[in-house]
Amino acid sequence: MNGAETLVHTLADSGIEICFGNPGTSEMHFVAALDREPRMRGVLCLFEAVAAGAADGYARMAGKPAATLLHLGPGFANAISFLHNARKAGQGIVNIVGDHATSHSQYAQAPLTSDIMAICGSVSDWLHQSRTPAGVAADGARAVQAARRGGIATLVLPADCAWEAADAPAPPLPAVPPGVVVPDTIDKIAVALRSGKRTLLLLRGRCLERTGMEAAGRIAAATGARIAHDYFTPRITRGAGLPDIERIPYFSEQIALCLAGLEQIVLVGAPPLVTFFAYPDKPSWVTPKGCELMTLATPEEDAIAALTVLADALGAKAPGNIVQLVRPDVPANGSLTSDAMGAIIARFMPEDAIWSDDSLTAGPGLQKYLVHAPRHDAIFLTGGAIGDAKPMAMGAALACPDRKVIAVSGDGAAMYSLPALWSMAREKLDVVTIICANRSYNILNIELGRVGAINPGPKTLAMLDLHNPVLDFVKMAQSMGVEASRAETTEQFAAQFADAMARKGPRLIEAVLNV
Repeated sequence: MNGAETLVHTLADSGIEICFGNPGTSEMHFVAALDREPRMRGVLCLFEAVAAGAADGYARMAGKPAATLLHLGPGFANAISFLHNARKAGQGIVNIVGDHATSHSQYAQAPLTSDIMAICGSVSDWLHQSRTPAGVAADGARAVQAARRGGIATLVLPADCAWEAADAPAPPLPAVPPGVVVPDTIDKIAVALRSGKRTLLLLRGRCLERTGMEAAGRIAAATGARIAHDYFTPRITRGAGLPDIERIPYFSEQIALCLAGLEQIVLVGAPPLVTFFAYPDKPSWVTPKGCELMTLATPEEDAIAALTVLADALGAKAPGNIVQLVRPDVPANGSLTSDAMGAIIARFMPEDAIWSDDSLTAGPGLQKYLVHAPRHDAIFLTGGAIGDAKPMAMGAALACPDRKVIAVSGDGAAMYSLPALWSMAREKLDVVTIICANRSYNILNIELGRVGAINPGPKTLAMLDLHNPVLDFVKMAQSMGVEASRAETTEQFAAQFADAMARKGPRLIEAVLNV
């Protein structure tokens, strides 16, 4: 047994069931070892960022880490953008990064020699480089343990540590359980909620799944507190039958208006709110002056248990304001808008679907109807590195193969991760990808004025325009084995989306928006 085999078996023993990889020469022994471990599935990705985004989506829906296999420092660098998103989402990922053999790494002139630890350290919460074949398996067990805490764990594996003989797999290490919120904290928050002060509970993390949401709804019903989640939350279970919850807006002035008048904000697995960017003459810190911030549970603590105990302490039994199912009529035929798309999606989307979203300017129109759609899970862009809706959908589909997955992205963002379509076709995943094609980086057209860049000239506007040539997502998708169509009217989109919901398999709809 070589080092790579001991590592793969250790990962499988530790509960890792899937590896998203873009391997190279230094990873060949790991790839070969996957053949001899039936509990672990290897999924080929044509770009490293797709592997990272897929691992993120898998972790969000499976509730446990996936692995990635990346090729030296430059390969890891290609994955950094979506590893950044996963880190901001608090999702655990185990990165196995092949490196030059220890005897070869002394040669700086070798083309792929890099400061690999510095590159990997930029987005890793746990980082280690194996030194001997005998230590590889134990290093892998520690990486999984670190990832299970919700961190990005990166193990750099020199090629000789993979190919040389090693003894045996290492035993799995115990998962570190989330911290328990102490009774004094529960009592303090209960007193605050009974005070009659205008209060918001800000939720993030696993407490936005059904059990946590229901407890939060009970608390809101008993105390009059509002419940909300931040705009870029990692995952939420929402829709018909669940408590109504606000989504904090995107723009700073909208956030300020949303929070105006609050006297206390209770953080439940969430950090205090700040704006996405700084803007001239606008504050980045948006908590209202005089509003007290209190923490019920940190991201490292069991927020679901804390909410449940708090609801019981308050004697909160009523379920709160429950979302009612609304199946909108198909809008009258005409030019396609995001509002019309949202109504159509809410009409035809099945219960228990998964919605993967990195739409920006189209987002408000889509979300208006989806909050009353059948119950579903929504996973959002978290770290601002756009383009991850498709890779996350791919990972979510592999985590939940019996559920319909819908990915929605802008046309500019979609180009960042187009190879995800190839992997969807290869794996025969039940993912419907919707490209909101407005032929521009429209969010940046909005931001031009917001940051004070007035009177943009033709060079500036050309940098934000996606005409000349116009992107053809139908042809690109078809070239990668994905069935595809284009919708330019409400009628066309309704027919195509309804058909996509009725059949399984990868599908793409290019929705040309009238903006």
